[in-house]
Amino acid sequence: MPIPLRRRRWALYALFLLPGLSMSAWVTRTPIVRDLLDASTAQMGLVLFGLSVGSMIGILSSGPLVMRLGTRPVVLAGSTLIVIALPVISLGAVASMPLLTAFGLALFGAGMGGGEVAMNVEGAEVEKLGGRPFLPALHGCFSLGTVIGAGLGILANAVGFPVLPHLVLTSAIGAVLLVWAMRSIPSGVGLISAEERAEQTATPRPALWKDTRLVLIGCIVLAMALAEGTANDWLPLIMVDGHGFGATMGSTVFALFAASMTVGRFAGGPIVARVGRSRVLMVSALFAAAGLVLIAFVDSQAVAVAAVVLWGLGASLGFPLALSAAGDSGTNPAARVALASTIGYLAFLVGPPTLGFLGEHVGLRHALVVPLAVVLVAALLAPSTAPRIVADEELARTR
Repeated sequence: MPIPLRRRRWALYALFLLPGLSMSAWVTRTPIVRDLLDASTAQMGLVLFGLSVGSMIGILSSGPLVMRLGTRPVVLAGSTLIVIALPVISLGAVASMPLLTAFGLALFGAGMGGGEVAMNVEGAEVEKLGGRPFLPALHGCFSLGTVIGAGLGILANAVGFPVLPHLVLTSAIGAVLLVWAMRSIPSGVGLISAEERAEQTATPRPALWKDTRLVLIGCIVLAMALAEGTANDWLPLIMVDGHGFGATMGSTVFALFAASMTVGRFAGGPIVARVGRSRVLMVSALFAAAGLVLIAFVDSQAVAVAAVVLWGLGASLGFPLALSAAGDSGTNPAARVALASTIGYLAFLVGPPTLGFLGEHVGLRHALVVPLAVVLVAALLAPSTAPRIVADEELARTR
């Protein structure tokens, strides 16, 4: 008996809430983790590189696994890794073992990267069956999870609650969400038969890479992933080291960013339906750029706090809208989402160490010129996310 669409939606909401809640739990504790590890900015970048490596392993394996097994087992495996990762990260921090912390982040990244492609394929299927935008609200649940997790992290920082029990308790909540949600995720979505896989194997693999529009969409995913990922990795430290906030206030500013992301994603669906995907994405990229400029170059705590709202609103819709565009850009949507995600996840591979080493020399605030530059490129490439005929016409006019 088919699982009702409503149940599938709620299950996906919970599964997207889980990584958001988990991620913000450790992000809000990064100033404390940095102190426990006694790490410099560059060394912290290397620790965060574990997240990047894990993300790329997960993202590269997810597409083939979805086609061979379907979305359900891949979602289960990815979410389980996220639940396991939090205790490992906290153990590494309290034991002052950077390698163990990096390993825990690698587990987290593998879970995020592997599970996210599968969940986006599942979400695209629900969106198609429902006949209305769903991915922005779905990613909004991820952001809602970051708001809830950030609020708990702020409280933990304020009362001096230790990192280890904080992350272990968050892991337990994630496990409960996972068990509840998996009952409503059907088997077989994204699955490709052995005959179809053999046919695809016989077809030259560079075919998708030759789709110029898909590659451009992947570049937008990369730019907006870097804009979002920079905040997830570095925002509390940018506020603490760059704007002179305390650890609790730095976490509060991150919570404000997450809240702005949440508002943007939940409000985005009707706006996209009315205005169009490419126009919304262009304006979003410009909003993110404005926020990054103000935080990087204006030495004011009040301006920095206001700019975080712009950054969050601007970064909120780029990733889900670009993935939605990739999924409907042609045949074999699972492979297209996987390819666009792979390009995008390069941001998670090179972003943390690049910003860490650059921040060591010029400061984390001025290192924001890197995400600023790529977000401006995303604004220029936004026409490629329109429906194919419109996109081709708009891109032709820009050449």
